[in-house]
Amino acid sequence: MAAISITKDNFHSEVVNSDRKVLLDFWAPWCGPCRMVGPVIDEIAEERQDIKVCKVNVDEQPELASQFGVMSIPTLVVMENGEIINQALGARPKQAILDML
Repeated sequence: MAAISITKDNFHSEVVNSDRKVLLDFWAPWCGPCRMVGPVIDEIAEERQDIKVCKVNVDEQPELASQFGVMSIPTLVVMENGEIINQALGARPKQAILDML
């Protein structure tokens, strides 16, 4: 399944009310490290049906970035039952991202 683009309009239904763990990728198109992590995030989305993988473009969704206190990107957040259970800043290799879950 492809990564879901998250906006303030679908955040509650896709993330907070998700019946699975959610991996949120806060990114921007101009961010070099984000462009490195992006394909890895997409790969995880295709491989792992047990989690929901979502992307938040911080330029288009500054309210969500602010809500999560995102000061640098990429920022990866893992949520379960509407609560943050893990968070990491900066580019990470695939295994490190999987270990967050």
